[in-house]
Amino acid sequence: MTDTAPDSQVRTPPRTLLGILRQLGPGLIIAGAIVGSGELIATTKTGAQAGFWLLWLIIIGCVIKVFVQVEFGRYAISSGKTTMAAMDEVPGPRIRVNWLLWYWLVMFVVSLAQLGGIVHGVGQALAMNLPLDGSFNRFLDAQDAWDAQSEALLSKEPEGNEKEHKQIIESQIGIRPNEQMPEFFWTDDVTWAAIVTVATIAILLAGRYAVIQNFSTAMVAAFTAVTIFCVFAMQYHAAWAVHWSDLRDGLSFRLPPVVEGMSRWAPLSTALATFGIIGVGTSELIAYPYWCLEKGYARFTGPCDSSEDWAVRAQGWMRVMRWDAGVSMLIYTFATVAFYLLGASVLYRSGLDPRGSQLVRTLGEMYVPVFGTWAKVLFLFGALAVLYSTFFVANAGHTRVASDAVGVFGIGRRDEAARRWWIKAFCVFFPAFALVTCIFIRKPGELVLLSGVMQAIMLPMLAGATLYFRYRCCDCRITPGRLWDLMLWLSAVGMLIAGAWAGITKTFDLLRGWGL
Repeated sequence: MTDTAPDSQVRTPPRTLLGILRQLGPGLIIAGAIVGSGELIATTKTGAQAGFWLLWLIIIGCVIKVFVQVEFGRYAISSGKTTMAAMDEVPGPRIRVNWLLWYWLVMFVVSLAQLGGIVHGVGQALAMNLPLDGSFNRFLDAQDAWDAQSEALLSKEPEGNEKEHKQIIESQIGIRPNEQMPEFFWTDDVTWAAIVTVATIAILLAGRYAVIQNFSTAMVAAFTAVTIFCVFAMQYHAAWAVHWSDLRDGLSFRLPPVVEGMSRWAPLSTALATFGIIGVGTSELIAYPYWCLEKGYARFTGPCDSSEDWAVRAQGWMRVMRWDAGVSMLIYTFATVAFYLLGASVLYRSGLDPRGSQLVRTLGEMYVPVFGTWAKVLFLFGALAVLYSTFFVANAGHTRVASDAVGVFGIGRRDEAARRWWIKAFCVFFPAFALVTCIFIRKPGELVLLSGVMQAIMLPMLAGATLYFRYRCCDCRITPGRLWDLMLWLSAVGMLIAGAWAGITKTFDLLRGWGL
């Protein structure tokens, strides 16, 4: 593949399948961020609460957003503009910048807090299997002992409401260990999180595009293979096997039956919060054009002009990008479905719901039916591969988006030197901010789901922006066909439903919390 002009970076797009595959990369980086907290925490939590019944929603959540992803990439290739600059052009109210960017800023801060939950999950996995002083394991053991005592105590008591049970337990065995701890306490899971954070800062400061691409590809490939193997191996255990009837229920487009002690809408609310993270989430939709630009798709296409050569090149590099997005979608869809099936098969049937300081330990139970005593070792590898790849890739993507946002918001210069300086600064600040969140907010699962809600609310905003790009800004020579347009509209409608539901349910939760 050679340049068509000696003094430019314009390149002829590959025509063979092998040539196209060699140019893939941005989607694999996005898959590295996707196959992480959304799958390991949010997806399995949905399976733990809903069983197999919401498998259809999980699959739709993975597939439907790829059309919006490609439209963002199409506009980046044809215009050479970044996502922040493109979103600033969308019609609507402005206060210095477009209203979309102000909501993005709020969502972005929450997504940084989500990284605190992710690095805390990494720290939990390391502390459980490679303890430094054993303080986190002792804390978990104390919680397990308290749970066993309270369960034994309630089995001897007559039936009563939750408040009466709580009073009985607290009067005889005290409150749960996690409620006894001060707001700020240090166990070796936090020490491990700090070590991981420092290592990540060093790698990000030294890294380039190729380093990030190769690292995330290797991590995703390894853990996806292990997870899918676990699902198939589970078929040899009668108590945990996935049956055709389970898949039929999961693909029946129905809500799960009511579970005692849980609201009917709780599993669906969790699933729709998960919808904002799984597949191409809001953060990944925004970050994807940056990786396409860094890979060179826009440079290789060249500045838009009226020549036929430009149209041919643009169509060719669009074909490469569609392959890139499609291959990554297959990877993260397989991984997401595998996580969901593990959660539904093991956690739901066992009555376990991963949360709080017990998050990683509960998630590790998914591997016990297949690997037995080796489950902890396997899950250490899995949790590190999945959660750390998300932490690493998400931080790398955030630095690029935020450095661009600084210029769009008019805070700093918009030249290349300033952009690189901001990237370096954010490589230090963002992981450090996540670590501070991890120290002060010890609820990794809740942080991930909160970020999912904020991202879900922004999904219809991004869908509206892509429709604007498609029908008002897209060069007529690279417009998609009618079938693609139909799928784009279906994607936009699905994102609108998920975002509206997330916004309504979160508002009601806040009102209930305020006693209104």
